[in-house]
Amino acid sequence: MKKIIPVFWPYIPKKKILTEISDTLNSRWLGQGPKVELFEKEFGKMFGYKYPLFVNSGTAALELAYHLIGLKNRDEVIVPVLDCTAGQMGLLRREVEIVFADINREDLNISFEDIKKKITSKTKAVVAVTLGGIDIDGRIYSYLKKRGISFIIDASQHHEPKVLKADYVCYSFQAIKHITTCDGGMLCLTNGGEYKRAKLLRWFGIDRELKAKKNYQAWERRQMTFDIEEAGYKYQPTDIDACFGLAALPDLPKIINYRKTIASEYLKGLKPLRGVVTPIAGGSYWLFGILAKDRDALAEYLKNKGVETNLVHLRNDIFTIFKPYKSHCPNMDWVHSRYLYLPINPKVTKGNAKYICDKIRLFYKNKNQVANVKNATRPKTI
Repeated sequence: MKKIIPVFWPYIPKKKILTEISDTLNSRWLGQGPKVELFEKEFGKMFGYKYPLFVNSGTAALELAYHLIGLKNRDEVIVPVLDCTAGQMGLLRREVEIVFADINREDLNISFEDIKKKITSKTKAVVAVTLGGIDIDGRIYSYLKKRGISFIIDASQHHEPKVLKADYVCYSFQAIKHITTCDGGMLCLTNGGEYKRAKLLRWFGIDRELKAKKNYQAWERRQMTFDIEEAGYKYQPTDIDACFGLAALPDLPKIINYRKTIASEYLKGLKPLRGVVTPIAGGSYWLFGILAKDRDALAEYLKNKGVETNLVHLRNDIFTIFKPYKSHCPNMDWVHSRYLYLPINPKVTKGNAKYICDKIRLFYKNKNQVANVKNATRPKTI
């Protein structure tokens, strides 16, 4: 069987994880316990957030943000047309009006110019996604803040240790992200009041700290030891999840630097194809994308050469559940037949990246397309 160079591969520091898990298995806590709090503390310290809240998925982090904003029927929420569908399911359940914004051709992130065009008096929130780990346009936050519109950054694919400016920032630690807790997420908040409320909502609306003070007894001297004032969710993570996070988090700078070295090989190897292949990468390099002529033929060719490729996400407005919200997105229309993601993960070596570039150059040489730059894929903005 031919060895495949995979698009995704998880980072698993096995020895450190087993040490953490062994420690946890010798304690009384398998569910949410002290290691959840420790992982929150260490994540907040590394990234610079004062109010990080660990939850059981990146989707749960987004759902909590939607709840805190108070999104309801007929509210408008602007989202990028190119995104994982998971984050937008919660909007459908809240029966909000989804407004698809176009993307930039140069980075595939949500277009600031199109956001401005599509904001109305009903716009309650905007969700921006750091697609592939690439930073979003920094002008979005200040523009929305002046208009009193809530801003969520879905940073599920962006693990660069720094503060992102938004009202709510949501991270994912799903299996193939830079670091993983097998599945999990972090909601980072900007004020203590919302943090306290989110903490209650994470676990059914119950105050776990108060419960701990009462030795986890629900009843004492004919009285309840705690009350529930708002219906919450079962979004809490476990200490086992936190073990994976605590083991991997210190390695994050090393992980990102390694991905940058692989990206550098791609950038160097694809440079001769300027005008035919345009790289799409940056930030924390979770993905390495290209805009390519004859994309589908190239993907099939690479597959036959043992190289896995993927689109990763499709434009959401082609799914039945999102079709009613389809809007004018010309950049997405242009990108639709051109974008493709190449392998970049801990398993990919510099030699692999050189091999992939060699094969891509050979593909276009055989197609006699290197000299044909009339239909160049150089990015344009709207």
